[in-house]
Amino acid sequence: MSEPEAALAGIEVIGPPSAHAEEVLTTDALAFVASLHRSFNIRRQRLLADRAARQARFDAGELPDFLPNTAHVRLDPDWRVASAPADLDDRRVEITGPVEPKMMINALNSGAKVFMADFEDALSPTWDNVVTGHWAVAEAVRRRLTFRTDEKAYALNDEVATLVIRPRGWHLDESHVLVDGARISASLFDFGLHFFHNAEELLARGSGPYLYLPKLESHLEAALWNDVFLAAQAALDVPRGSIRATVLIETILAAFEMEEILYELREHASGLNAGRWDYIFSLIKKLRSRPDMILPDRAQVTMAVPFMRAYQQLLVQTCHLRGAHAIGGMSAFIPNRREPDVTANALEQVRIDKRRESGDGSDGTWVAHPDLVPVAREVFDAVLGERPNQKDTLPAVFRNAAELLDVAVDGGRVTEAGVRTNVTVALQYLASWLSGNGAAAINNLMEDAATAEISRSQLWQWRVHGTVLDDGRPMSAEIYTAIRDEELARLRSALPDFRWADAAALLDDLVLSDDFAEFLTLEAYPRL
Repeated sequence: MSEPEAALAGIEVIGPPSAHAEEVLTTDALAFVASLHRSFNIRRQRLLADRAARQARFDAGELPDFLPNTAHVRLDPDWRVASAPADLDDRRVEITGPVEPKMMINALNSGAKVFMADFEDALSPTWDNVVTGHWAVAEAVRRRLTFRTDEKAYALNDEVATLVIRPRGWHLDESHVLVDGARISASLFDFGLHFFHNAEELLARGSGPYLYLPKLESHLEAALWNDVFLAAQAALDVPRGSIRATVLIETILAAFEMEEILYELREHASGLNAGRWDYIFSLIKKLRSRPDMILPDRAQVTMAVPFMRAYQQLLVQTCHLRGAHAIGGMSAFIPNRREPDVTANALEQVRIDKRRESGDGSDGTWVAHPDLVPVAREVFDAVLGERPNQKDTLPAVFRNAAELLDVAVDGGRVTEAGVRTNVTVALQYLASWLSGNGAAAINNLMEDAATAEISRSQLWQWRVHGTVLDDGRPMSAEIYTAIRDEELARLRSALPDFRWADAAALLDDLVLSDDFAEFLTLEAYPRL
């Protein structure tokens, strides 16, 4: 057996041809990601089994709470996370988007301090999207990324945002690469390829391999990432501690373990982010069996309601206590140049949201569109001035478990309009995702998988519990299917040649099944 054959033993790439596969899927790169998978996948699977066991306890009536066995971590006042590298110290505005060349160039050129390039919720993981995404990231790191249409040529400016990569979550596999006959972990695949191809180059350019970690549900899952980082740095002779990871607190369980998550990652940690949309979805999912935890229409679940306010403030307190950045949540609005009044009102709502975050002590915030960068920056500039952050702000807002679980919403209602919005958003997003686009503009918002998750999970929850609408009717399968048919007809008339039938069939499975699907992406992936 030749040396390349030996390196690839047990590794199969079964994806269709992709334009950049030869550059991305080199022998050494595949051998590296396979070594990570072989070292850590059994542990990953155990942690996923732990998720299922915890869910069974919640279904039996248990509520999330702070962990008694890690109280010593929370009570120790002395530990801190590693200090931030120079290009990750000022994070006042961060922009996000999928790893697609045109969108990456626009985001890197947007004037934001940080760009989170997304392999997760904003990317439909077709094999070509994934491979091209890794190629585009490598090109961006080397400042070579370009994109051309018939109307315009796109290229990177001299000054661009700091690049941070979000790999896919622990629950996802990459079906186009098999290691020893089993699908490779998508998390390890995305992280491993990025680290292998780009870590050395990033460090040589004065930056580093910076990451956003999604969907964590426990500090043990953070500890797994930390051990992956240590192994990867050792294997490629990259200085220990070069990696910096920001964790998205986008599950209700992670909110109860924020300090422990930072502690496990402390030599690689750079902050926490309030991933608000997935957080709402997580609360619905984890506490789905409880009729006392039903949320009203999505539009009424703002950052001002009790459980969201408590979560945001506790995140800031936790981060600043430990020397980490606290990053606020996403503003997903897309300016509509044809409706200036709509845009003006939405921008004012963005300002209000960002004032609340900066007033709470957040060091930065997220936007989804370049036109929102100046709006968010104006708000944070007013608070920060020349300071890179406000980590010296330490609000004394300790939140207890009851506050994190207080889902009361003044005047909260479930309405037919709310049901209809959830149906149409889910149909449009699923049709887009199945067509290869994971960041879809819907009703002047940039929707990704998180908002579609809220939509379908609320529909399931309201149906299962027979939640009474404000007109007196209990939510039912019949109400859902009638509205689904009406919305499907309307959408088909506007855009006939789209994957509406597939989207409707998938949404039916998600809403009408007796069992709650953990993630819609797991159900949708085989249908790509």
